[in-house]
Amino acid sequence: MVFCSLNRTFAAFMEKVMGRSLDWGLSVLVGIGIFLFWYVAYPHALSYHEQYQLFLWTWDYFVERMSLPGGFADWLGEFIVQFYYIEWLGALLLALLFVAMQRLATRLLPKGALCLLSLLPVVLVLWLLGDINVLLSLPVAIILALALACIRLSKPLSWIDLLIVPIAYWLIGPAVWIYVIIRVIQLGWKHLWMAGWLLAVQLMAYAWLLPQWPLQQVMTGLNYYRIPLHYPQFSGYDKDMYELIRQDYLVRNERWDEIVKRAGDYQVKTPFWSNCVNLALSQKRLLADRMFDFWQSGEEALIMPRTRDLTSMLPSAEAFWRLGMVNSAQRYMFDTQESILNGRKSGRCTKRIAECMIVNGHYQTAAKQLDLLKKSLFYRSWAMDAEAMMKNEATINDHPVYGRLRRLRYKENFLYSYEELDKMFGLLFMNNTENKMALDYFMAQMLLKGNLQGFQQNMGVVQQYGGYRQMPLGYQDVMRCIQMQGRVPDSPYAKYVQRMTERRGK
Repeated sequence: MVFCSLNRTFAAFMEKVMGRSLDWGLSVLVGIGIFLFWYVAYPHALSYHEQYQLFLWTWDYFVERMSLPGGFADWLGEFIVQFYYIEWLGALLLALLFVAMQRLATRLLPKGALCLLSLLPVVLVLWLLGDINVLLSLPVAIILALALACIRLSKPLSWIDLLIVPIAYWLIGPAVWIYVIIRVIQLGWKHLWMAGWLLAVQLMAYAWLLPQWPLQQVMTGLNYYRIPLHYPQFSGYDKDMYELIRQDYLVRNERWDEIVKRAGDYQVKTPFWSNCVNLALSQKRLLADRMFDFWQSGEEALIMPRTRDLTSMLPSAEAFWRLGMVNSAQRYMFDTQESILNGRKSGRCTKRIAECMIVNGHYQTAAKQLDLLKKSLFYRSWAMDAEAMMKNEATINDHPVYGRLRRLRYKENFLYSYEELDKMFGLLFMNNTENKMALDYFMAQMLLKGNLQGFQQNMGVVQQYGGYRQMPLGYQDVMRCIQMQGRVPDSPYAKYVQRMTERRGK
């Protein structure tokens, strides 16, 4: 009898140990999988989110976030997103966040439930994050709601929910509905009053504290989605969208070879894609040789016209900056930052705006941008170095980037129209004939516009100042097309001209 009792006890103990091992093993797999997903497959998505906020380590910043429902989840989400600046660290924090979600779901499942069910919220949230405009505040709010639900209150203490519900609503936003639903399941249908109470809390908040906000947002969340009054499109990780985000990420990190390589493997037929690829080619001094080996969107393939959204103008702004068109770079970056529809600042844009002001010698206005950056974590060191640099004009003139741009930029300020962009490139080159990128863009823009007469007239300038040992392959192809009136079957430029002609005829 004793032996049988011991045997049963040991078996129960081993079953419990095996169950816990399986449970924690699943959590470890979730953590590893999520880390690899973001760090290996989607580091560009981390960069995208980081560049559209500027988390400040100030009390005022915290109070501003806490002034709206869901403010704490929003503040905590932005706190985590700032670490995306270091990709592996951002991926690690996301992995820990998803593991916490899975562990909380495990605790809330009834005993005997299949442990794989704890993966459902993980999969759902990972799918929601496929929409690039879903903010991390949503997963954070969901985790906080699950954590709150794990605090089990006995039925006699359920009256405390009268206080918990409004406080939780203000801290995490409408995700508190998750808590309410779980509590009703835990305590029974008699506690459906909590749903009515939460609805009343939201309506009172709208009437008394948030009349300037649309009721739709008050009910569904002010801080969960980057675009107001829009919701996730449930499109998953759209391949073309994420490819464009990756190209911009590579531009930001000046990984030109990788841009060109990816462009040869996969193309997204948009001006944004053409801007990124052409900028990479120009930085490798391959634009004259290989430009028409890649798909070109048209006259806007080098520089896009001003577009009021938070993404389109970024590669154009980077091109302006490297060309020496500093004022245009500043204008495009400023417009991009102002187009962030949830009203956030951008660390990337703020830094570039400050750099433009430093190059132009506008130190007082640059200091305002630097004051913001000094209150951040990852831009602070650069801002302090830039502030010290502004005290010494010679240091700026000797700087490998800022000094060069001062030599390349226009000597006078003036306005121009987008249609005159090729003339602006030519004027920029004549201002400083060392500016090979301006010469390449000047010739390329004429080819995009179909100005073959201007192209031929300036071939002598290319031979004199281009620094080429022989005529670039792309220019040779164009000259063959001119001589044979476009009847060159394998000509990349002839195919481009034919496509543009067909497009204009439609």
